Amino acid sequence: MKKVSTYIWEKRVPYFCAVAALLIAVTLDMMGPRLTRHVVDDVIIGGDMGKLKYLLLGFLGIGIGRAIFQYVKEYTFDRTGSKISSEMRRDLFIHIQSLSADFFDRTNTGELMSRVKDDIDNIWDTLSYVGMLLIEVIYHTSIILVSMYMLRWQLALIPTVAMIFCATVAIVMEKKLDNVYEQISEENAKLNTVAEENLAGVRAVKAFAREKFEIKKFLAHNQRYYDLNMSQSKVFVKFYPYFSVITKIVPLLTILVGGKYVIDGEMTLGEMTAFVEYSSNIVWPMEMLGWLTNSFSSAVASNKKIKKIYQETSSIKEAENPVVLEKVEGKICFDHVSFHKADMYEILHDISFTLEPGKTLGIMGATGAGKTSIIQLLQRMYDVTDGSISLDGVDIRQLPLAQLRTSISYVMQDVFLFSDTINENIVLGKKNATDSATVRRASKDAQASEFIERMEAKYETVIGERGVGLSGGQKQRISIARALSKNDPILVMDDSTSALDMETEHLIQETLQKLQNTTKIIIAHRISAVRHADEILVLENGSIAERGTHESLLEKKGLYFETYMAQYGDNLVEQEV
Repeated sequence: MKKVSTYIWEKRVPYFCAVAALLIAVTLDMMGPRLTRHVVDDVIIGGDMGKLKYLLLGFLGIGIGRAIFQYVKEYTFDRTGSKISSEMRRDLFIHIQSLSADFFDRTNTGELMSRVKDDIDNIWDTLSYVGMLLIEVIYHTSIILVSMYMLRWQLALIPTVAMIFCATVAIVMEKKLDNVYEQISEENAKLNTVAEENLAGVRAVKAFAREKFEIKKFLAHNQRYYDLNMSQSKVFVKFYPYFSVITKIVPLLTILVGGKYVIDGEMTLGEMTAFVEYSSNIVWPMEMLGWLTNSFSSAVASNKKIKKIYQETSSIKEAENPVVLEKVEGKICFDHVSFHKADMYEILHDISFTLEPGKTLGIMGATGAGKTSIIQLLQRMYDVTDGSISLDGVDIRQLPLAQLRTSISYVMQDVFLFSDTINENIVLGKKNATDSATVRRASKDAQASEFIERMEAKYETVIGERGVGLSGGQKQRISIARALSKNDPILVMDDSTSALDMETEHLIQETLQKLQNTTKIIIAHRISAVRHADEILVLENGSIAERGTHESLLEKKGLYFETYMAQYGDNLVEQEV
């Protein structure tokens, strides 16, 4: 993870210009009381009216100069802070994308959304507006104190003591706020997760009439978030009156003590006027300390959360010197593969098979038998616990991840469509290498062109998030068209025709049989989806219980036979056996 200071250092030139503009603007602002002093002592009391026009021009010059440099300061800080936050958000998102599937198994989407959006925004505030004010407060306070000590050091002790008191209060407040902000950040992530899950699954919520329950769950987290923010406010409200009282007392004491010096003849009226003006100018930094401490604590808490994400590393590592296949033929070999996730029971045990290029493997089994896990291992979403998997004779752990995964067209069991046009969803796999003719041919082969072309905008029709507005069968056909358009050496279909009618499924099966140069793995619960496969594996409890062709498995009268009987009935079995 790049430190925040590293991002700032990379933008040091604009930051230097912004800080320089800030220093010049504050310095010009601090020249005002000196001019006021001469107006009082030389013009009002001394009667030297000749100096007045020069002093007035000085005030005008200060005003114009401050306007120019304040603009440069504000614009440059905001622009630089925005660039840094944009880069931080980009780098964090890239890092999250690089993490392996096991990280997402244990991390909520809402939490990641909070880190990428809210926490980066908190740091953005600190790097731009809040950071600018912190520098301005420090320099503003320093130059005022120096000016005060140059006028009358005894009188300058009053704001000095006040500043030390305010700084102490700010430190105490920051420590109390630090823990509160960590809890707020955590609860914000939970609140986002609950909202995201409910909005994404709103149809399931309504189907089961769970609106009241889900509202209650959301309100519980919302109340917790409210309570934590109130805890933050209570800390702020408890300490803020100290700053308010000090800011009122400092100018008053300055006038009282300074007035005595003027009466005793130890200060001129102009010097005291300048001093009072300085004491009024030092008030706002004291008032800002509480708010700045508040914002800074929030950014520190956010940075800690982001660091935790960066501490995560991918469990899937690429080989230092990967083997790049000149051409992927599609030969797949599982050699005594076993697999289990951390702290979980064994999902797959001693799985072995060889699938030659262009051949078809069918995989069947009850829910939870480990069918999808085989594909996840083939794609290296996870690494095997024991054994090995090879592609064209090379262990997939030695292959580049990009080559491995782009060689596999995967029709997922849980169809995911983006909120975009149908065309964009189909060309997702090879966006820059897929033309419209390929899209239409793939849609036709997937039996999707018929319903797509009935739509008003056809392939440019924008579908809702996750395919909202389409039926389950339509979403599956678009997903199949996406895989076919890629035309990769390996095609995996994970229960991808479950929502289709028998006739449509039969037409798609005919299309698959025509893919002579494509290695196919078909996972299904329907016999009809795998019956033409060159070999069928029947999984039970993570192990291969049966294997063979459709005919040989029926002859065994085992699990496959029982499934066939359940789906087709005794009379059809008698006709075929």
